[in-house]
Amino acid sequence: MKKEFVIKSRGLFKNGDDKPFKVSRSGIELFVECPCCFYLNNCLGIRRPSGPPFNINKAVDTLLKKEFDLHRAEKTAHPLMAQYGLDAVPYQHEKMDEWRENFKGVQFLHEQTNLLITGAVDDIWVNPAGEIIVVDYKATSKTSEVNLNAEWQMGYKRQMEIYQWILRQCGFKVSKTGYFVYCNGRTDKEAFDGKVEFDITLLPYTGEDGWIEGVLKKLKKCLERGDAPEPSTDCEFCGYALARRDV
Repeated sequence: MKKEFVIKSRGLFKNGDDKPFKVSRSGIELFVECPCCFYLNNCLGIRRPSGPPFNINKAVDTLLKKEFDLHRAEKTAHPLMAQYGLDAVPYQHEKMDEWRENFKGVQFLHEQTNLLITGAVDDIWVNPAGEIIVVDYKATSKTSEVNLNAEWQMGYKRQMEIYQWILRQCGFKVSKTGYFVYCNGRTDKEAFDGKVEFDITLLPYTGEDGWIEGVLKKLKKCLERGDAPEPSTDCEFCGYALARRDV
């Protein structure tokens, strides 16, 4: 089905508006990647073209949430935690469903910039010390062992650090170590047989959120500048736009 490109008219930043402007975790990541694309999206309503939906990844996320919610209700540790020697259980909180919901998530108003920072977490666990642990689900299919070493996975790390930062600003005691539940679809089976089997790995990551305050200040200045920044030289979308313009 053909998809029409539509310039959005709602949710745009307006200079002089006293209402807090909502910036999602993905919006911060967009600014880090390319301030020009961020400005075009949030001030002029020109989004980056969207890719195909990752329905398999969404299915994995949904099933993992159901699985961990069973242990949340029983206040028991998931076998994956025991397998990796992690002393924790899924965290119980009345807003857990809201924190996971897109366009809501965990929220914090950064008063210095009047930006409402939001992010939808996949899961939160808690250890005996009362520290909550940010958890993110990832799904892939590769023959090599999963890790967090690729340059493009810096976005995953920033994602976790933003979640940790928001929860700290909201007054929670947050562990510096978060975890990625990484599901790797196996291709070494003899047949499909109507199912994909996954190897599940628990990857720890120690977050450092000291960069976030500075980025938020730069992000706000970008919104207020009144014109789009120069296209980023390493942005594929900007490169395409420039190449097409020069045809």
